[in-house]
Amino acid sequence: MCTVIGYQGNKDAKDILIQALQRTKSRGPDDQRIESFGSCMLGFQRLAIMGLTDEGMQPFQLNQDALVCNGEIYEFRKIKNAYIKKGIQFKSDSDCEILLYMYQEYKCEMFKRLDAEFALILYDHESDSLIAARDPIGIRPLFYGYDSNNNIIFASEAKNLISIVKKIIPFPPGHYYKGGKFVCYRDISHVDSFKSGTLDFICKPIHDLLIQGVHKRLDADAKVGFLLSGGLDSSLVCAIASRIYDKPIRTFAIGMKKDAIDLKYAKEVSEYIHSIHTEFIITKEDVINALEEVIQILATYDITTIRASIGMYLLCKKIHETTDIRVLLTGEVSDELFGYKYTDYAPNALAFQQECTKRLKELYMYDVLRADRCISTNSMEARVPFGDLDFVQYVMSIDPELKMNTYNKGKYLLRYAFKEDALLPEHILMREKAAFSDAVGHSLVDDLKAYAQTRYTNEEFHEKIKKYTFAPPFTKESLLYREIFDKYYPNQESMIKGYWMPNKEWENCDVLDPSARVLANYGDSAK
Repeated sequence: MCTVIGYQGNKDAKDILIQALQRTKSRGPDDQRIESFGSCMLGFQRLAIMGLTDEGMQPFQLNQDALVCNGEIYEFRKIKNAYIKKGIQFKSDSDCEILLYMYQEYKCEMFKRLDAEFALILYDHESDSLIAARDPIGIRPLFYGYDSNNNIIFASEAKNLISIVKKIIPFPPGHYYKGGKFVCYRDISHVDSFKSGTLDFICKPIHDLLIQGVHKRLDADAKVGFLLSGGLDSSLVCAIASRIYDKPIRTFAIGMKKDAIDLKYAKEVSEYIHSIHTEFIITKEDVINALEEVIQILATYDITTIRASIGMYLLCKKIHETTDIRVLLTGEVSDELFGYKYTDYAPNALAFQQECTKRLKELYMYDVLRADRCISTNSMEARVPFGDLDFVQYVMSIDPELKMNTYNKGKYLLRYAFKEDALLPEHILMREKAAFSDAVGHSLVDDLKAYAQTRYTNEEFHEKIKKYTFAPPFTKESLLYREIFDKYYPNQESMIKGYWMPNKEWENCDVLDPSARVLANYGDSAK
């Protein structure tokens, strides 16, 4: 990961940008640069992944335009070679260097042409102003706000903007900013018409597009590793990659000392695909001691995001401390496309599709936020094959009647798509989903709840929650998280739309805890 920052309308803001970048040094530990362009400034912290030489350092400049980008531009070599044939000479091997050439050819139309995970800020010299844009899912973070003089500032993380702007606002995924306006260039959830047919017909593109999505994300000049929970999604990513590579991949798993559900499955998958596998064990003390740091890193008070982030953060910290890996592939985004445990209760296909659309549009506040912060804080880059734009667009276009759980097995289409490949043992391919925070160990969530209980009496809890009008806490655990969040991000609660929870309007989904463990259909997921 890298950090980008851009300030419009104050060319003397270097000290402000230096202060802001100090808060995200681990995102880009290799180098830092701040430069002025007209009335604007661009800053960059680099984590070298593609084009490891000094020439790959940003901002990139071309004909008085300049750009900083935190991103991966997939299949960039094809685009780059087309420009080389036109006589253009590039200075680096960085994938992001092509972006200024694309901008000068296509202007803001270039954003819809990108197959990428990115957040970028571009200085346009003709208008002496900044243009900013973010990928359609929001896998790469970007925030903005206005200073006391109403100058706009963009930055990778909310913590960059604390004390600089009054209100920190997430940059909307799939949009670009130009001339004071936000323009949607791609709504990844939009479907013109649904695809139907036999299971074989529908599932073949799921199979092929996911393999392509993994293949694209293996292109790196730095070392690549894989998070392996033992669940369906991460196991598929690892299994596909192991078939593509000509040497064993490196996989990593984490679990609680006494009741980790997934460790045994992760080990079984690693043995099946012949990966070089490493397990890390954590304790109750590790979980409680990491809680405040994790909330500060995440900039959220959402319950399920925090629970799931503790194991992921501690795992990534161990990987950073013990290896030289700089890229991690993960299994996020699958649930939003194929359904959660609670979407088994969707009353009809339209409701199922609407729920998937809502979750996909909000992903940048929850699961992909978790993946980015847990990994980038430990000076590595997250890549998300299930977030491949072609894959997402296709799965969202499948007739939701086919995606609903009428097979007595959640995410059946994804499982069916890979049933003939023998990429995984049959029982792993068909294993029921367990929520990551639960699968690290049921005791992780239980320990967090018990710790929160010790922090407040019942009277204190009921008194303290009265002051909250936006997304009010509803359990002692949620109050604890909110108070820690407020300590680091005062008056910024609107950055998150609210708590990730099952759809309370559906039967069996009006619950007081986001964990799938409280649902009646959790069943074998706990085993």
